[in-house]
Amino acid sequence: MVGSKVSSVHYAVNRWTVTMESTPKDFCTRFEQAVPPVPRDAVSALVQRQAPWKEMLDLVNAAAPFGFLIYGKLEFDPVMHLAGDPASCATYLMGNHTIAERMFRYEPAVMLYAPLHITIWGPVNGPTHFTFDQPSDQLGSFGNPQVTAVGVELDQKVAVLLKHLGAAVPDGLLGK
Repeated sequence: MVGSKVSSVHYAVNRWTVTMESTPKDFCTRFEQAVPPVPRDAVSALVQRQAPWKEMLDLVNAAAPFGFLIYGKLEFDPVMHLAGDPASCATYLMGNHTIAERMFRYEPAVMLYAPLHITIWGPVNGPTHFTFDQPSDQLGSFGNPQVTAVGVELDQKVAVLLKHLGAAVPDGLLGK
């Protein structure tokens, strides 16, 4: 192929799993109360009228008490239970497009990791596991200090969210 080029980046990532005494269903409910869905209609209205970015920042800051919004949710229980698998599992796309923009301006490929993927899973009756890859590890792989700094900020936001949810906070999220 003419004009084609391939590059590769190898990097390490910490995948954290925080376990708590709760059922996955109960924990998902608490999680969704702390991390609301993205206000799609309001975002679309701002885009449609080409609103100043400050209005988007104000909207998201008001909508996301812990700095995160839910952009998508996949529930695997109905399908996996057909195969006889008894566990409960939901995966969320959790992020904040106003924070993502602060990386996108330097490296649009960061959208590979924004929004963050988190999974809440476990036996139907508990305990519950909250699993995610450390944002600063993923975003640091781009080798851009501005992007890495936002990744560290996201680590800290995940730590605050976990604390709010009554979960243990991995030490590795608290200081890089």
